[in-house]
This record gives sequence, C-alpha cells and structure tokens, in this order.
Amino acid sequence: MESIAAGDLTLGDIVTDNAVRFPDIVAYRHGDRTLTHAQLRDRAVRLVSAMAAAGVGHQDRIAVLSRNSIEFGEVIAATQLGGIVLATINFRLSSPEMADVVRRVKPAIVFVAEEFATVIADVVAQWPSPPVLVAIGGAASPATIGYERFIESGRGGEPEFIATADDVACLLFTSGTTGASKCCVIGQRELRRVAHTMNSEMRCGSADRGLINMPMFHVGALAIIGGLHARGGTVVLQHQFDAADAVRLIASERITLLHLAPVMLKALLDALTDADVTDSLHTVIYSAAPISATTLQRALSTLPGVGFLNLYGQTEVIVSGLPRELHALDDPQAEERLQSVGFPFPGTRVRIVGDDGRDLPSGQTGEIVVQSDSAFRGYLDDPAATAVTLFDGWCRTGDVGRMDERGLLYLVDRKKDVIISGGENVYSPEVEGAISALDGVAACAVVGVPDEKWGEAVCAVVVPSVGASPTLETIQGGVRQSLARYKVPRRLVLVAELPVLASGKVDKKRLRAELRD
Repeated sequence: MESIAAGDLTLGDIVTDNAVRFPDIVAYRHGDRTLTHAQLRDRAVRLVSAMAAAGVGHQDRIAVLSRNSIEFGEVIAATQLGGIVLATINFRLSSPEMADVVRRVKPAIVFVAEEFATVIADVVAQWPSPPVLVAIGGAASPATIGYERFIESGRGGEPEFIATADDVACLLFTSGTTGASKCCVIGQRELRRVAHTMNSEMRCGSADRGLINMPMFHVGALAIIGGLHARGGTVVLQHQFDAADAVRLIASERITLLHLAPVMLKALLDALTDADVTDSLHTVIYSAAPISATTLQRALSTLPGVGFLNLYGQTEVIVSGLPRELHALDDPQAEERLQSVGFPFPGTRVRIVGDDGRDLPSGQTGEIVVQSDSAFRGYLDDPAATAVTLFDGWCRTGDVGRMDERGLLYLVDRKKDVIISGGENVYSPEVEGAISALDGVAACAVVGVPDEKWGEAVCAVVVPSVGASPTLETIQGGVRQSLARYKVPRRLVLVAELPVLASGKVDKKRLRAELRD
C-alpha cells in the first residue's frame, strides 16, 4: 500500500475522515436544520458530480455570493474534495464592485443567495459565456437553477475528480482597508495547515460547538470553521451577527467556542444579563482589529473561567496568537502583555525590519514580515503587487509592530494608517485606546486629516455613549496625561456609528474619504 506524506493531504481528506470517524456528529447547524459529517460528504460529492456535469473541471473556478448558510458550507466541502477553486464574494459590495469581482474571477458557476440573484444576473447577462447561476434558498428564476434541483442532478459514491495538495483552494479578496482590494491565491496545502493550527490553538475536538457569525466569505470565518472541522467539531451558524441571538444560542446550543471581532465582543457583553447561561463556553477568540483594554478587562471579568485567545493575521498569512495562559489578570505584567498579539505560530517566523529591510532590535518599531508554510501564493493576475509583498520566502504584512525580548509581538498600526504630524509618527491604536477609556465614549477611531501647518492632524471620530456629549476639549483633557502632546487629537467628529467592514475592522479608508470630502 502506497503511503501518503502529511504534506500531500488535502482539505478534502478532512471532509472524508470526519465522515468515517464522526459520521453522526453534526457538521453544520443553522436554525432547525442540521447536517452531519457523513451527510456533508455525501452532499459534497453530489455537488462535485453536478458541477462536473455542468462543465466544471479540476481547478476550474466557481464563486459563492451568500450570507452564512449550510449550503455555503456544502459548496466549501465540495471544492475541498474535488480540487475546484472557490472564490467568495463579499455580499456588502456595491453592484459595480460585485461585477468587478466576478469579472476578475471568471467563475463557471455562481452559487448565489436569492436576495443577490438579480444583481448577479444583471452583471453577467451581457457576457458571451455567462456562468451558471445556482440559487440558494427561495425559488429559482428564469436566470437561475434551484440549489436542490442542481444537487439532485449529481450522483453519490466518489468525487468525479480529487484534490491534490498542490491545488489552488481559494481566491479570497482582501478587505481593502488601505487601498484597492486584492485577490489572494491560497492553496490546499496552506489552508490545511491553517485548519490544524487553528484547531491546536483553539484546543477543540469533536465535542466542541463553535458559533460562527463572521461572514463565511472572510478568511477569519473560514479559518475557524476549518479549525473546528479539523477534529470533527460542529459549526453553529448565525445568518449574520446579532448579539441577543448569539447569547440565546450560547445557552440553547451549548456553545463551547466563540469567534468575535472586538466590536462584536463588546455588543455581546452589553447583551448579557445575570440570568444568561454561558457555562458551556471554554474559549473566546477575538481577532480582526485592536481591542481596547477596557473591553478586554470587562470580558475577562464577565466570563470567569473562559479561556481567551487573541489571533493576528490577514488574508495573506496567519501570524500569531496570545494563548489563554497569558490572559491572566493577576500577573503584574498582565496590562502590558495583554496589548500584544502573542507568539508566532509553529512553522512561522517573524522579523521586524526598518525601511532599509534590515532587522531591528527588540523593542524597536518597524514593519512586520513573516515566513510561514501557510502564506498565500500571490495575488491573482497581479505579478507587480505579488513581487512587492512576497520576497525571498517572506511576506510583507504592511503592519507596523515590535517584538519584546521574550518574543511577544505587538501590533502598533497599519503602515498606511500611521499619521505623520509635524514629522512625528502617531500610531492610531494607541490614541484610540486612550480615548476609549474615557467616560462618554462608546467607540472611536483615529485617522489623519490634511493640515496646512502639521501636514496631518490627528482626528478622533467618536461615537458618544447614550446621553453623553464629549467635546474636543474634554477629549484632549482626558488623554493629555497618557499621551505625548503631538498625539493628542486636534480635531473631533461625533458620529452615530463607525463604518465597519465585514471582518469587524473599522473602515478607515472610508472615514478618511468622508472627512476629506
């Protein structure tokens, strides 16, 4: 019998292994619907067969445009088994942006939720060879095929073709927080490595039930789903995030693991009451954006006994994590340590480099560059951008950070978000942390705005707490004790809410544009 090296295993092997080892464990639950691991593989095989009958071959591309759903999970599993390339589309994009994504990906099939079907149908109507449109949920239209009818056209047994570790697995678009969105090419081997890294960091198995409310088109949700399924766990889906419903599901579904952006974690804490049951929880993962010390301290106090895990990475590469053991509040160094994003993951090396590309010593601030066996392979049809980001086996993150002598990594800012005021670098997360700790501030973001005297001025965009009316003077007075003078905001804008991307990050590109306009 021919042996298979670990490096030759694929994401599809996880789907198959789970069907054998944990056939009756629920793979996906959404509302009243459930799908076991055995059923997931069976329907995924039928999907591969149906796609093959529709003209899709090994390494051909398909796309999904949908909110979180079991069907989305089935399509993911089918592409993992058959070596079909999955492109995910952000449902929050405008019609022209969706059209651009579809044009760049050129999928043979688009699996599209009913609410977005008209948009995609209009986009592809004039194409010489439009993709097949398969409607998820609701009734099919003259332009679409119903999902169940499509899957019933396939046959069971074994997939028409089998994925290999060298295959491309996904085309995932970046958030585009600092510029135009780019399309990352990520392979089967790399995503399998991500799945097992996440599983190890989350410390979960087949008895675990993770609540996924981050959108499934985003790398964060895909990584956590992969980590849960790596050892036969269960994914409980929310169509989209709702704090009150999440609290209800934690109790009713005996959720053991949560994955939330900091803004979502704060909303969840606000929705919790003393009567709510959270004793099933053992892990809360927070990621995607900096978290304020106030929110983290509150979370640790509100959910005693729960392990917290901070993950840092981007679509291009996962980087590091701060494990639960280092979230202890009784340690005299806790306040400093909790500001870090932890240690690099196994198989990952991190350097801090200056503008000249040379390594900087511990404690000094520079760009974070990463070498990892889970890094992406490049940007789709963009060799110039790929050459800028990938060099000599390393990946430039575009993030500014530092490392301490122990090897803990601290994320300081996005390189393009650094504010240069009067020749001094101002890192927005530091200022945001100081402002967020003030009374009367529910949320805030800090960006640079053009200024004739200083080049850029520090501008605080603040969501006031209910009944509060913070002023520039009160904000300035509140942070002067903790911030150098050049970091203190010179301008203040009050807003009802901050624009947020699907990943949970504040959309600073949009904020800067609105302030400039």
